[in-house]
Amino acid sequence: VAAPGVVRALPVRAVDPLTPLHWVSGGRPAAVAACGAGAGVLCREAALLTAAQQLGSAWRTLELAVGHARTREQFGRPVGAFQAVQHLCAGMLVRAETARAAVYAAAVTGDEAETCAAKLLADEAAGANARDCLQVHGGMGFTWEAEVHLHLKRAWLRGSQWRTAVAAEEQLAEALLSPRL
Repeated sequence: VAAPGVVRALPVRAVDPLTPLHWVSGGRPAAVAACGAGAGVLCREAALLTAAQQLGSAWRTLELAVGHARTREQFGRPVGAFQAVQHLCAGMLVRAETARAAVYAAAVTGDEAETCAAKLLADEAAGANARDCLQVHGGMGFTWEAEVHLHLKRAWLRGSQWRTAVAAEEQLAEALLSPRL
């Protein structure tokens, strides 16, 4: 048993072998406290870094989908030649570009509202792009031969870290409704 206020982290087995997980017990450090309104610089920066990770995942799944659409053939032609697949990839590009602009703006300004918007857009881009990438890959996207399913699971996990969608929406709404001096 650890002394009061001492934090212990015990490794636990994860389904994703590339994402180490730990069970945290003991005291509750300030770094993992819930990030609410006015929670401070640490939570804002952690949310921004998580948004940047989500952005990277959104771009990677776009690359995977486009690469697969170019090489996989069905009915004698690449699946990327089908309009439905083109629409999926175009939607993925729009989401990733929108999230990139928001994450870059939040990184430059350091504004709380910009960070909330960046986290919201990056979470949406990562999750939706991973789902669309799975759609492009078909059943193969769920196998261990493709990394697509890992991106989806990680997007879900990171979406609940540091600032959930509900918390970000509330903070963004509060910032938009409050008069600026």
